[in-house]
Amino acid sequence: MLKVLIVEDEDFIRKGLVYTYDWLSQNCVVAGEASDGESGLEMIQQLSPDIVITDIRMGEMDGLEMIRRGRQTHTFYSILLTGYSEFEYAKQALSLRVTEYLLKPVDEEKLTAAIQKIREEREHQPVTEGEALPQPLLDYESLQKNEKINYYVGCTLKIIEEQYAQRINIRSVADKVGVSESYLSRKFKEETGNTFVEFLNKFRIQKATTLLRHGGMRIREISELVGFEEYKRFSEVFKKYTGMSCTEFVSSIGANGKQ
Repeated sequence: MLKVLIVEDEDFIRKGLVYTYDWLSQNCVVAGEASDGESGLEMIQQLSPDIVITDIRMGEMDGLEMIRRGRQTHTFYSILLTGYSEFEYAKQALSLRVTEYLLKPVDEEKLTAAIQKIREEREHQPVTEGEALPQPLLDYESLQKNEKINYYVGCTLKIIEEQYAQRINIRSVADKVGVSESYLSRKFKEETGNTFVEFLNKFRIQKATTLLRHGGMRIREISELVGFEEYKRFSEVFKKYTGMSCTEFVSSIGANGKQ
């Protein structure tokens, strides 16, 4: 079942998509809806949708910016809703790998075709041996290479990379880099699209999936190695961000993991 997020500031159009389209027939479920880009970005972080259907013009953060920022940490397909006056503007977003551009009001047959196109792309997406979906939780390499990133955020990323297995929090990191906790929290969310805790947990889970792929270690051992003091908490966070339990993940990659 594909999870769909709908972001549209016109209530009539948004509610129409949510309630009148036959999502179940396309093996989809509407996991959430938002009326602006800021709320949409937050829901991308929370829900990890497979498909984001979004309007372009929406207040302070438009649909294109929301997609760009959302893809810093999540992998998803996108469908843009456009008016005639925005259509050429939307076509300029080729770098975002948008699946389809649909003119409003939305033609249900064209929406169905777009969803079927996404399903076909997913089915034919190559997966190398020993690799499992979902895609990496964080595009950490891109953040590292971003020369325009806030200095203190860059320092925080470095600390996370070096100390993720230890007990760290935003307050201790803020003290270490020499700024207020509130400032660092705000800038970190702006630059990475995640709160400090969200980013740290995703970083730890991403490390855990790497260890699980290699096999040879017990899952409980891995949970401790990546910084979780309680195995139950590790299991909860792992399932939240990967969509499967640790044992299901191990089975999906054929690794020799043990409980």
